[in-house]
Amino acid sequence: MTLGDKPLNLLDEPEIRRLLEDGVQESKIIDYKRRLPGPSDLEKREFLRDVTSFANASGGHLVYGIAEENGVPVRIPGLSGIDPDQEILRLDSMVQTGIAPRIPGISMRAVPLKGKRFVIVIRIPKSWASPHMITKGSSKFYSRNSAGKYPLDVFEIRTAFNVFGAAAERMKSFRAEALARIVAGEMPAAVGAGPKMALAIVPLGAFEPASRFDVSAIVQRYRSGKGTLPLPLTGLFSGWRYNFDGLLTYDDRGSYAQVYGSGIVEAVDSFVLGNSGPGKAISGVRYEEALLEALPRYTRVQEDLGVEPPLFATLTLLGVKGCFIQVEGLEAAEEVQIDRDALLVPEIMIEGFDYDAEEVLRPAFDAVWRAAGWERSMNYDSKGRWIER
Repeated sequence: MTLGDKPLNLLDEPEIRRLLEDGVQESKIIDYKRRLPGPSDLEKREFLRDVTSFANASGGHLVYGIAEENGVPVRIPGLSGIDPDQEILRLDSMVQTGIAPRIPGISMRAVPLKGKRFVIVIRIPKSWASPHMITKGSSKFYSRNSAGKYPLDVFEIRTAFNVFGAAAERMKSFRAEALARIVAGEMPAAVGAGPKMALAIVPLGAFEPASRFDVSAIVQRYRSGKGTLPLPLTGLFSGWRYNFDGLLTYDDRGSYAQVYGSGIVEAVDSFVLGNSGPGKAISGVRYEEALLEALPRYTRVQEDLGVEPPLFATLTLLGVKGCFIQVEGLEAAEEVQIDRDALLVPEIMIEGFDYDAEEVLRPAFDAVWRAAGWERSMNYDSKGRWIER
């Protein structure tokens, strides 16, 4: 039994007790602590060493409220006399201010036990922004092996930086290859000949050889009424099927969504842009609305699969040279047409599954509007809220 087998928000007391019953020993991916770190600088640094060691290695869990002997859990006294929400805020503050660069995707949960006690579980993903350094009181890098945490030497630090750079390059290569297939018409479902948009949500960990997910779990959750299929950008689908890459849903009007076994979700659409407005007009609302609805659907599927953040969202518009953005109530800048056939919006990082889609996608929307002569997306008000102008 491992804590990673279940979403953190679904952990309960029986799951915690199974750690004791199964004798799950401390290892590279789990560490038990009887008490929470105190306010002293020494205890804070020790906590940050633990967190960074997981992020710089394979990821794992810190579990507070379990007593161990020689690495084996022997009792679950829990944590009592605390406000668990306040403690989680305190721990999160230490992580945010004491580590550089920030570790995306850390999540924490207070699991209630009988007798007004709690166990606090911290899930730290393997980080693709590593190596992470402690900035409070020392400037050291730590990692983990089966014996626990240890400081990285110069060679290991250099290797860690190279690994991150290689993963970023593989992500860019995936995008380039995917767009080449779209341009060549080599797609798993029919898409129209007009303007197209392609959205991909790429976990940086997708390029690890061991990064494989069972896409049939998506169908099982859908059939049981506990989940949804990854609908195309139209929000509707004509059918679905398994294919070589994973799971495909498609809308016969010219839209599809592909879930790869690596955890990547890719959606390609010609219907939304192609039917936005007359002639070369692109509705300033419709395509943004479709993306705002789709992004949470796709990341929810990834979360259910067990994909670990960070995620990178990429938006590309193809075949849009000569198009202009039309806004109801505002004078359309027809004289300012998009001057290139492909708009490759820079990647946007999503640090965790708790995010605001309007905030995440705004830089992408602004880039598209600027390409058509506007200062920014006119669908946002002065406070940064999407108002569907």
